[in-house]
Amino acid sequence: MVGRSGGGRRYRWGMSYEDFVSEVVKVIEGVGAAIMVIGGLFAFARYAQQVVAHASVSYRQLRANLGRVILLGLEVLIIADIIRTIVVDPSLQSVGVLGVIVLIRIMLSFSLEAEIEGAWPWNRWRLQLAARAAQTSPGARD
Repeated sequence: MVGRSGGGRRYRWGMSYEDFVSEVVKVIEGVGAAIMVIGGLFAFARYAQQVVAHASVSYRQLRANLGRVILLGLEVLIIADIIRTIVVDPSLQSVGVLGVIVLIRIMLSFSLEAEIEGAWPWNRWRLQLAARAAQTSPGARD
């Protein structure tokens, strides 16, 4: 340890614990953004392949793949927000802001998942039962 500055300990490499965690949070945010950008590019590349192959479900799969990429990116960004709030800025205001951000992202996640799956997460079991019933009904096998 070299000395103190700004109320936090400074170590030999000149960075306090809060500064280090803040940099880690920036990296995590970068990873979340990269997941969305790179995943989006892959989703569009896959879409282009399917369009060239004249696949009938290409647009539907593009939307599903983009939704999955966005969901994963949002989850990583939520992790960064939680770390920042807990370690870097643990004030009542930052906790309130985190709560609002997490609620917005959860609502986005639910709506994206409903868009991808075709049903709300709590109603997915009904679709699974209907699919099983359709597979086991006598008229389903011709």
